[in-house]
Amino acid sequence: MYKINGIIFDLDGTILDTIYDIADSMNIVLEKFGYPIHEYEEYKGFLGNGFKNLVRNSLPKEADESTVDKALELFTREYDKNYMNKTKPFEGILNVLKVLQDNDIKMAVNSNKKDIFTKNLVDKFFSDINFICVYGDREGIKRKPDPKTSLEIAQAMGLSPKEIIYIGDSEVDIMTAKNANMKSGIVTWGYRDLEELGKYDVDYIFYKPKDILKIIE
Repeated sequence: MYKINGIIFDLDGTILDTIYDIADSMNIVLEKFGYPIHEYEEYKGFLGNGFKNLVRNSLPKEADESTVDKALELFTREYDKNYMNKTKPFEGILNVLKVLQDNDIKMAVNSNKKDIFTKNLVDKFFSDINFICVYGDREGIKRKPDPKTSLEIAQAMGLSPKEIIYIGDSEVDIMTAKNANMKSGIVTWGYRDLEELGKYDVDYIFYKPKDILKIIE
């Protein structure tokens, strides 16, 4: 058994509660297109695999790719105006990150949210945390569950993948961990039901933020 010396965190639904700003921005787009809007809870099932998939999932099934592309462009503009309105860290998560940092656990963020939004949100809400890397969706680099970015982070941490746990809230995060040969951890306060994730083989389940600290005990 390898000791865990590093953690890679997903962003949305794991350390930041971003659903309200995402939903508000997408609903503005839907209204402009004349489509029905969705409730906040519905959006939780649309997230996890980048903005384009979020937009595609939000639009009616008959929407063609041209409509998806136009809606994506508009959503990105709306989200740029709204993404810090209601977003906030999940309760207790900042203290957990500080304890991990005090215990010399190397940490990073890997999200399928656009890179600029990911970096800006981490800068705003976690300025006291010395993340080794903060990466979102970058041009020319495959998104999660592709392991490329996670392995790049492992190299920057100077750790073997077996020393790292990848913590997220979705099946995409579990698959990312497995593809990178890392331990997998799922939080239950995120945007997927635990029952929905039960079919995946996950190494750790965290029911509240402070449970994450058990990996260093």
